Amino acid sequence: MPTDRNNIQLQIIIGSQYNPYINLAVESRLLDNYQPNTITLFLWKNRQTVVIGTNQNPYSECDVNTLIKEGGHLARRRTGGGAVYHDLGNLNFSFVADKRIYDIKRQMQVIQEALHNFGLETEVSGRNDITYQGRKFSGNAFAKTKYQGLHHGTILIKTDAERLQKYLKVKPTKLHKHGVKSVTSRVINLSEVADITSENIIPYLITAFENVYQGKATNIDFNTLCNEDIINQSRHIGSNEYLFGKWKEFHTKKSAAFEWGSIDIDIDIDEDKGIIKDINIASDSLEPTSIELAINILKGNNINNKPTFPEDNTIVKDIIEIIY
Repeated sequence: MPTDRNNIQLQIIIGSQYNPYINLAVESRLLDNYQPNTITLFLWKNRQTVVIGTNQNPYSECDVNTLIKEGGHLARRRTGGGAVYHDLGNLNFSFVADKRIYDIKRQMQVIQEALHNFGLETEVSGRNDITYQGRKFSGNAFAKTKYQGLHHGTILIKTDAERLQKYLKVKPTKLHKHGVKSVTSRVINLSEVADITSENIIPYLITAFENVYQGKATNIDFNTLCNEDIINQSRHIGSNEYLFGKWKEFHTKKSAAFEWGSIDIDIDIDEDKGIIKDINIASDSLEPTSIELAINILKGNNINNKPTFPEDNTIVKDIIEIIY
């Protein structure tokens, strides 16, 4: 059925809890609960949390021990991309939309238009960043189901830069690529350059959302979404198995960096049979489905025979070329 772009349904949800596992469970439920011709803007905050991408190794992205010791949380999202630090000086946004109206450029426009009200001219840069005067304040990541798309990201406003630097581990090669010495020199808190807070930006985001999509948004109460199913899902999202499970015994055997992201590969080969018994890939790629496809192709394959793979998938092709 074709989408009526003049009759798009808009929804706004303002989070009222700072628990990362509940927030991610609500976001996940929105993504899995298909609403035709609808786009939802979910605004939320986490308290002292490092959030890693779906394919990332927590131990290589974060000082887990220090984070937990100081009362922080580690969380894993469904999207790809790199690790980010959240606190109450950081506002997070999630667009969940029917695939037929899912439009990253338009969604980015909402954020940029809201910030324009504070006199900030921003740019979409690189793979997934929004920057101000060359410094990043928003990292974005994406996922799709059969019917819907998710686009979420951060807005650094008054984030604790000392804790960000303390908790996040950034590979030197990534810093060298950008010609900077530390993660904090790459990013900017918008409160440094404008009279902006994680509270006063919200009305401007709502107005920009309605302007870009030319409609009036319906407010959905966050607390009514937090039913027993959401609580159970949040427990799973916060479990040690989900966060750390397959990464506890991860040992990097091969590493590489590409335009689409970096990878570390742990590969276990049955020397007698010559087959790949197990393979695990840590990556900040924005296309986690390609990482999973590469794992599925390689696992059980003979190490002496290069497997067939979709030639049009650059990520899978690059991974297989490293191994073979």
